[in-house]
Amino acid sequence: MHRWIGWGLVLVTLWGVGCHAGDKKPRLIGEQDTIVRFEVVACADTVIHRGSPDTEDIYYGLEGGRVVKLGSMYHMMTAEMVGEPYCVNMRLGHWCSPDGITWQRVGTIRQSDGDFTGTSQRAAVWGPMPVFQEEDHRWHLFYVCYKGKPSEPDKSNAGFDGVIQHAVSEKEGIDGFGGPYTDREIILRYDVDPDPWEGHQGVDSFFPYRIGDTWYGFYGSATTQQMSTCQWQVGLAQADRLEGPWHRMSERNPVDLRSFAENPIVSRLENGVYIAIVDGGPWVNKMGYTLSWDGVNWCPLRHFELEPTVTRWWEMMRTPLSLIPEADGTFTMFFTAFKKDAQGLFGTLSKLSLKATFVEED
Repeated sequence: MHRWIGWGLVLVTLWGVGCHAGDKKPRLIGEQDTIVRFEVVACADTVIHRGSPDTEDIYYGLEGGRVVKLGSMYHMMTAEMVGEPYCVNMRLGHWCSPDGITWQRVGTIRQSDGDFTGTSQRAAVWGPMPVFQEEDHRWHLFYVCYKGKPSEPDKSNAGFDGVIQHAVSEKEGIDGFGGPYTDREIILRYDVDPDPWEGHQGVDSFFPYRIGDTWYGFYGSATTQQMSTCQWQVGLAQADRLEGPWHRMSERNPVDLRSFAENPIVSRLENGVYIAIVDGGPWVNKMGYTLSWDGVNWCPLRHFELEPTVTRWWEMMRTPLSLIPEADGTFTMFFTAFKKDAQGLFGTLSKLSLKATFVEED
């Protein structure tokens, strides 16, 4: 019914037919269950890099966010690391591209206030996740607001006490992706019913997805109060409506991915399995994914293997922004990664083409 929207948007809302959290015997995916294999077809390295058009005032580059395909156009909402203080002076930007290679910056969605005293809840803005809801025919935006101040020995304060802000596009319809957006409620907070595993960073990401009549959301946190042993993990939240109220599924949290995971984005593949793509962490230096038959019970983290098909150019791999099914049967994954140049590290955007092969399990 909505083919004109494009496949990238079809996967925003997920109508589940599998078992749910209340079922007695959910169908689980073990470490030995392949389910799907991903093969690298091609990689266009650094389609946005230092010196690209519209990056003149973005000193440290781009990181995270989401890319969707609306008709024939790719639209990206990403966090822009503008300048000092590093990771605090931030913008959320809207970009578009007809081919995923040539990008143009369209506008600013949000600007942080850059406060570095630890008192402002909007010192830094990160992790924009736009989701289209059919009921009100509008884009809903979820993004992270942090406090910021100078870090201490073994303690990171560049972004702490994170909360998830919900905003709604003032423009109805699919063309409202670029806003303007009006802030509504804060849907998750670091200081309201946090789980014991959550840390000083507060809530560091949020992505909602719908299964039947229920909304689920991946959210993250990290124990940045002790960087030497810091753990970045994710948990699940649940709501009857996208607008909330949202409640942590504490009995399931943290989700047992057994690895660093941040910034999940959920979609459903043609064989019925749900997939969440994630930042796999600087130690592994790979992007990751986890699979689930019901969207609630997730398997241990797996990783996308780019090498040796792609010769490594990245200093630090970071975050996948999409898994968009294309007309030729491939998937387009945009991702951010840090590349070293004469001025230091810069968060670049790259375009990866993947082929998925589905495996029938015995």
